[in-house]
Amino acid sequence: MASEEWREDETPEDRDFRVLMEYAHGFMVSQVVFSACDLGVFDVIAASGTADVGAIARATGSSPCHTRLLLEACVELGMLRVGPDGTFANTRLASSLLVAGSPRCQRHMMLYLAGTPYRCWGQLGRAVREGRSQYGRAVGVDTEEPFAAIYRSEPERLLFMRALQETWSVCGGHVLTAFDLSPFRVVCDVGGGSGALACELARLYPGSDVTVFDTPEVIAAAQAPPFQSPGIEPVVHFLGGDFFRSRLPAADLYILARVLHDWTDEACAGLLGRISMAGGAGTALLLVEALMPPEGDPAGPVRLPALLLSLNMAVQTRGRERTEAEYQALTAGAGFSHFRVVRTRGPYATMLAWK
Repeated sequence: MASEEWREDETPEDRDFRVLMEYAHGFMVSQVVFSACDLGVFDVIAASGTADVGAIARATGSSPCHTRLLLEACVELGMLRVGPDGTFANTRLASSLLVAGSPRCQRHMMLYLAGTPYRCWGQLGRAVREGRSQYGRAVGVDTEEPFAAIYRSEPERLLFMRALQETWSVCGGHVLTAFDLSPFRVVCDVGGGSGALACELARLYPGSDVTVFDTPEVIAAAQAPPFQSPGIEPVVHFLGGDFFRSRLPAADLYILARVLHDWTDEACAGLLGRISMAGGAGTALLLVEALMPPEGDPAGPVRLPALLLSLNMAVQTRGRERTEAEYQALTAGAGFSHFRVVRTRGPYATMLAWK
């Protein structure tokens, strides 16, 4: 309340200082979210509906004093609310997005961001100076191949796969219904990971025959728990290989969802050319990416998220986020002469290119 009163008559200089401090302390907010997820705070509260500091501290094996500080920070951030009796309850945000078992849960994404990306972002200045990813300094894997670092261990690979699975639990329906995909009977999701997006497509378009193509290690993980449950027949097929070298299966529609932004223009052109050849004359291509506005376009709030995602590519990969025109040029170069884009709800645009 005092902060709000202070803002009512703040000078431009006061505002500048406040905004700068909010930016500078943003990493602290991230760590509150990450730590609460790591400790399982939201799941502990969800188990009984409400809980006091002592119960939460005991369940998480944490210091009661410091647990209170963390909980009160979560209240200020809108993830928890505190009742007159001093007990804490999850808000709608936490119940929907941070409690295990919720169909929209993003807990694994939070845990992934707290690890590899967070450490890489600590090397942003070096990435800007050197023009290369910072895996060597951040995680001890000095490689130009991004997934050699992301998949440096089985737990890391599974965490990344589950994080992307959670992304599609929120965004999958939006990107797959931007266009009517029912005319495409045979679909191949290239780099489709756990198959979450492919399964959503099979659910939305029951007549489709969907295959996920990814590395053999990813495919092996995708066909086992926690991605597949024993006794439940998967609704999609899985095929292992290297999409830069292996033969790609024939399909009417190929999906590249958050794939091209990992790679250089040359690598993207090569992959799109291979897809074009594998699919034949009637092939179509569905791209799902965050779009950068054209240079000089005053895109307001849309521009900063895309810029931050592109910087994330700088610290972790050889790629970048691109403009609509750049994606159109890449697809046209591979023989896809028609191109349409729909900006969906959420961070991603859906682009459909066809011959």
